[in-house]
Amino acid sequence: MSDVAQLTEGAIAPTFEVADQDGNPFKLESLRGQKVILYFYPAASTPGCTKEACDFNDNLNSLKAAGYTVVGISPDSVAKIKKFHTKENLNFTLLSDEDIAVHKSYGAFGEKSLYGRLYKGVLRSTIVLDTEGKVELALYNVKATGHVAMLRKKLGIDE
Repeated sequence: MSDVAQLTEGAIAPTFEVADQDGNPFKLESLRGQKVILYFYPAASTPGCTKEACDFNDNLNSLKAAGYTVVGISPDSVAKIKKFHTKENLNFTLLSDEDIAVHKSYGAFGEKSLYGRLYKGVLRSTIVLDTEGKVELALYNVKATGHVAMLRKKLGIDE
């Protein structure tokens, strides 16, 4: 369960400003007028997060063709996401949310379980926003593998 309410369809997405992989300020409002896939991942350069990022990257052209802008966000430092962005040749923006304020405002941080041990952490989540900044789709606790294919299906984007 997350510490904060998870977003539901039709909700207005919380606005935020954080640094991108180049250390530049990034405001969610800068994407107003575009459909946005905002995905929250636990840690850059880990196997699951690398698989998910590469999956998004491999599907980027068809997602763009359907009108979507992909943005990834994690609690990693700018230096760490820059290294990840470069190493994996990612063609979309990554954001640094070191204080996890954005994660919390989107309900993407909370209690998790690993081998029966409970702890707090990032809930792998994807929030799809419409052109007005409203939640079109909110998916929480998604799996890294197969996530992009499942998302494409939900959004009606053909292969």
